Amino acid sequence: MTNTYAVVLAAGQGTRMKSDLYKVLHPVCGKPMVEHVIDHIRGLGIGRIVTIVGHGAETVEETLGEKSEYALQQEQLGTAHAVQQAERLIGDLDGTTIVVCGDTPLIRSETMEELIAHHKATGAKATILTANADDPTGYGRIIRGESGQVLRNVEQKDATPEEQKVTEINTGTYCFDNRTLFETLKKVKNNNTQGEYYLPDVVGILQSENALVSAYVTGDFSETLGINDRVVLAEAERVMRRRIAEKHMRNGVTIINPESTYISAAAEIGRDTVLQPGTMIEGHTVIGNKCVIGPNSQIVNSVIGDNTNVHSSVVLSSRIGSTTAIGPFAHIRPDSDLGDSVKIGNFVEVKKATLGEGSKVSHLSYIGDAKIGSHVNVGCGTITVNYDGKNKHLTTIEDNAFIGCNSNLVAPVTVGKGAYVAAGSTITKSVPESSLAIARARQENKEGYANKLNLS
Repeated sequence: MTNTYAVVLAAGQGTRMKSDLYKVLHPVCGKPMVEHVIDHIRGLGIGRIVTIVGHGAETVEETLGEKSEYALQQEQLGTAHAVQQAERLIGDLDGTTIVVCGDTPLIRSETMEELIAHHKATGAKATILTANADDPTGYGRIIRGESGQVLRNVEQKDATPEEQKVTEINTGTYCFDNRTLFETLKKVKNNNTQGEYYLPDVVGILQSENALVSAYVTGDFSETLGINDRVVLAEAERVMRRRIAEKHMRNGVTIINPESTYISAAAEIGRDTVLQPGTMIEGHTVIGNKCVIGPNSQIVNSVIGDNTNVHSSVVLSSRIGSTTAIGPFAHIRPDSDLGDSVKIGNFVEVKKATLGEGSKVSHLSYIGDAKIGSHVNVGCGTITVNYDGKNKHLTTIEDNAFIGCNSNLVAPVTVGKGAYVAAGSTITKSVPESSLAIARARQENKEGYANKLNLS
């Protein structure tokens, strides 16, 4: 959008959150609420975005990075004072400015676009985004004239009993003619009980000067939720979870029970994938087509190939190939890379390991700091002994090797191509290609020995 700017209010401390974490950094579906707002604004192609920071300024700037410019509100003296801090960056520009609160993560790009379009079409100096609330208690009311024009914005404490019955409320999001906004901010007074400078007073001043003030009604009140405590945070999480689930379902993903399924805002999921109940898809996770995830699986910051099944398992910061089966009850720890057609069975833990195509670790094994080739069979109870108490060491198992059950591979060690390790072996030396390694005590039977113990 040409000649269009945005100011995001993110300087308040958020004391009602009762948290050491700065309010606008509390996550909603895995992403800080202020980042949701910024990303929705960026989706409009707006020329410049200025975020007003105060408490936790450095942390907010670190989180958002180059997505925004920043202006510091050193003292929190109200919303009008906060917007005024952006003057040095955009105050002398012609155009339209949208002002949005950083604690309203549910507001959509489409709604802001419609608000801006309405503002420009009417030629108003200020436009208020409004909504109809089932319970408007605590909100400023929008009082309209017979022809629908905005007469005034009345705070609840100042509203008459009749005005308090009005359900159209001020959401706290505005559009302004940019130059008019910063000229009028200079006229705002702080003669109120809080001694603060309030942004809604700009609207009142403009109306007193006979400037045109308009209002645009959004059809979804939930978009306007401002998060001030953990109760509203949970409500925003619920609404966004449902919104994200609906987006994926409309794009061809089957979600058996959306109410028990968590999907982060950044996740990507392919067509015909099925998410079973209790599934959590977190962070920047990418899941391919025709997968089955769950029930009760957690996948975080990972890539899952097509036609893969992750059953009741945890996958963290790893890559899983196509047509691979994980679980049930497997734990894929960070930096693992599992190829196509791999099988990781029940009660298997994999950490910082690569497995080539068609390899199998079917049950009850620990594979850590390992490089495993293709078509390797790792038997039940196998452990790569990777830690000597000070350093981690690599185990290498080459293509087509067979590791018998209950084997210990003491790293650093290599098992060559096509080699066999006999069940119950503890391998401390590398095994040559196509060899059989047996590293266990020879069995000896003591016939009749039990009778000598007189156990019967």
